[in-house]
This record gives sequence, C-alpha cells and structure tokens, in this order.
Amino acid sequence: MGLLTLYWPNKVVGFSDWAFTSELGAALLAVALALATVALSAGHGRVGQRLRPAGQWLVAAPLLLALWELLTAKLALLPSPFFAPPQSLIDVAHEDWSRLGLSTLHSLRLLANGFVLGALVGFVTGVWIGWSRIAGYWVHPLLRFLGPVPASALLPLAFFFAPSSYAAAVFLIALASFFPVAVLTWSGVAGVNKSYYDVARTVGASEWFLVLRVAIPAALPQVFVGLFMALGASFSTLVTAEMMGVKAGLGWYLQWAQGWAAYANMYAALLVMAVLCSGLITLLFTVRDRALSWQKGTVKW
Repeated sequence: MGLLTLYWPNKVVGFSDWAFTSELGAALLAVALALATVALSAGHGRVGQRLRPAGQWLVAAPLLLALWELLTAKLALLPSPFFAPPQSLIDVAHEDWSRLGLSTLHSLRLLANGFVLGALVGFVTGVWIGWSRIAGYWVHPLLRFLGPVPASALLPLAFFFAPSSYAAAVFLIALASFFPVAVLTWSGVAGVNKSYYDVARTVGASEWFLVLRVAIPAALPQVFVGLFMALGASFSTLVTAEMMGVKAGLGWYLQWAQGWAAYANMYAALLVMAVLCSGLITLLFTVRDRALSWQKGTVKW
C-alpha cells in the first residue's frame, strides 16, 4: 500500500492534485516495517500474541486501503469530489483540525448532558415501576405506549417548547436514553428471585435495604444492557438534533461540509463519530466488566 501510494502517480482531477500523498505513503511504509519487525523478531512474544488474533485484518486492511486509493486518487474511477482518497483525511486534519476538534467537544458535552440525564431518570423510573405495584399499574402502560415513539419524531415540539435549541437537543437525547434504561431496569428489578428478599427479611432488612442492596445489584446486568442500547440511541438522536438547530457539533459539521461540497471533511467527521461511539461503548463495557466481574462475557462487544 505504501509503495503504491508513493510511486503510482495520482490522476489529477480538476485544478489540483491530492495533497499529503507522499506523507501517507511514508507513514504506511513505516507501519508496514514496524509490523514486519514485530512478526520476525517478536512473533512469539507478548506483542506477537496480542497481534495474532488480528492477523487476518492486518492483511485485509492494507488491501482495502489500496483498493480505496486506486479507485480514487490513482484511477479516478469514483467521481470527485463525492469520493475522496485516504490522504484527504490527513488534509482535513491538517487544515481544519480546530473546527473539527471544537465540534467533537461540543458533541461530547451535549451527549454527556443528555445521556446522563436520560439514564438517571430512566434508572429511577425503572426501579420505581419494578418495585412499586402502584407505579407498575399506572406508569408502566404509559411507558409501553409512549416509549417506542422515536425521540426525533418530537423534534418540532421540542424546539417549540424548549427555551433554546441546546435545551431541546438535550431533551431529545435524554428522551432517547430514557426508554431503554427504564425498560431494562424495570425488567431486571421485576425478575429478581423472590427468595433473595425472603432471606434479607429474615435478618430484619428494611424496604430501603431491599431496594438498594438486593433489587438494584441483582438488576445491574439488565441495567448495563439498557445503558448500551441507550448510548446507541442517544448517538443517533445527537446527530439529528445537531443538524436541525444546534450551532456546533459533529452533526452541524456534517451539514456544513455537505453544504460546501467538502466531502472529505464529511468523511473525516463520520470517522470521528465512529471512533467516538465505539470508544464510549467500549468504555461502558469496561466499567461493566469491573462492576460485574462475576458475569463477565455474558454480553460481548
């Protein structure tokens, strides 16, 4: 891949050639040399053991990158500017890193505010429905009726009633996070083995002890599944909300890049979003594995 990028000349399309082609080729050659050194000198060591499960991907990834480079920069078979080569992402990082970085920070702040709010309210609601018969009778039917409605469907109402576009976006993300956490928490609390309560009552446990020390710990596996689902739903709602009213963020950046036909910037933003979402879900499951070490491996990511 590195040799192809360096020594196969680009096909000039429009008024200029693709920048950072030589830098990309040199970087790819350096990575290839490092991997070859590891494979030859430390193939049976700790580094080699860690890389061995990804061996097929280490072969497939350069081939896919080479195909991408051929179809765009080298042969121009895919129309420009709709399809940009790999080195265009380096160009975006070099020229527009401040705007893209600021948009990422805005999205993280908005996602954190909405997700944490929705998850907390959903958790409390789920525990309440699962423990209280009255809440189960009155609140559970409302949750089943209104919960499946997509948060993005309430976008016009949210922007009408909210005092600002940012508050509306936080509300929509919180709403998207609320439903899966509430449902899975309720399911976990309602499914706790009754014998656990009987054993706790025999030693004089109060109602609060039963909720905080029996019901909630037993329901935590279900709660983490709800958090996983909520994070994915909140990310989808985040992009929609930022495209409609928020003045900064990755969703706004995507719309701005599309408006200016800066498709390389759009692909860079999509890559950042993929890395961000995957990283947050991985972090969530790391916390889950530490909190529930006795159930590690039940749900994989």
